[in-house]
Amino acid sequence: MRALNRSETLPFLIRCNRRLAAIYASLPKRQKYPRPPPSTLPLSGKSSAVIVVAVVALLVAYTIYATASEPGCATTSTPASFTVNGKTYAFTYVARCEPQREAGLMGKRVTNDTTMLFAFPYSGTWSFWMQDTNTSLDMIWINATGSTGRVVYLVPGTLPYSTSVITPTASANYVIEARAGFASENGIGVGTTVLFG
Repeated sequence: MRALNRSETLPFLIRCNRRLAAIYASLPKRQKYPRPPPSTLPLSGKSSAVIVVAVVALLVAYTIYATASEPGCATTSTPASFTVNGKTYAFTYVARCEPQREAGLMGKRVTNDTTMLFAFPYSGTWSFWMQDTNTSLDMIWINATGSTGRVVYLVPGTLPYSTSVITPTASANYVIEARAGFASENGIGVGTTVLFG
């Protein structure tokens, strides 16, 4: 057996097509399934078109919603450190875009000095969870303007590996995660001022 070359391919396909047409023509003409009477047809042409348009509209609406629900990357410069009650800490990790925020501290080793900043392009009630995070954390939501912010929500000592969703009651554009006990050791509570540098 050999492959057909280019000049043989078209005549071969034409011959095959003629043979198939002859075989099809010789088959008996009968319906496999009888067509139901018109009164029992499930949908008319107009009804089908309306359903198709409705499904397409729902898909478009969902796409717009899904795209709008992801905040995108932070658009302002992201601070490298923060100062609270006279103590300055450098951020170990910074998450500016959605893939970084989704990963967070999952699977990372968290020490007493580990801090992570989640920066968002605008204030919102950003939810978090502890899936695949092996250490209890303090989560601190901060609403900042320029280099000054104020703690608006705080969850101390989260449960490692928990898939429970944590949602703040106030809007923030920054969230800081640090090992459990960090907030109490540094006198951080709702209303505490945080300076970013």
